[in-house]
Amino acid sequence: MHEEKVKQAQEKTAIGRHAFIRISEISEEDKAKFLPLLLLGDESEAMIKRYIHRGRLFALYEHNNTASDLRAVCVLTNEGDGLFEIKNLAVAPEHQRSGFGRRMVFFVVDLCRQAGAKTLFVGTGRDSQVVSFYEKCGFAKSHIVEGFFEANYDHPIIEDGICLKDMQYLRIDF
Repeated sequence: MHEEKVKQAQEKTAIGRHAFIRISEISEEDKAKFLPLLLLGDESEAMIKRYIHRGRLFALYEHNNTASDLRAVCVLTNEGDGLFEIKNLAVAPEHQRSGFGRRMVFFVVDLCRQAGAKTLFVGTGRDSQVVSFYEKCGFAKSHIVEGFFEANYDHPIIEDGICLKDMQYLRIDF
């Protein structure tokens, strides 16, 4: 049933208003060029450096593979034993709420499914809009890691005026 929900959500946006979408995997030597956009999804450069080189970085472009056409980025890690995690998903501010984040998530879900994944996780703060976004993409709430932000960041992470403490994980099981 959960897989059916994901498929329905994918079909709703499969023929969206963005006909010329291209998603490219970024080479190891070019990953640093995407740091400004990655910092929208994770404000700590130190934290990004902890996962970017062990993950795959994907960039979503509208029209061509040029900097001006870049709309979204995503870092996906293979945590072993069939477990994958979206470590970072960021959409350029002027293109948020245009379906680019959803398209990237569906791409990653398909990629994980094809790779034989058991589960795809994503961690986020407790922002209800972000949690709702992932739930609409087919994710279900999984678990909470208490004190995550305090233990892993050298400064307070503020989201909508609230200091984050715990990481909310969501998951899709294949």
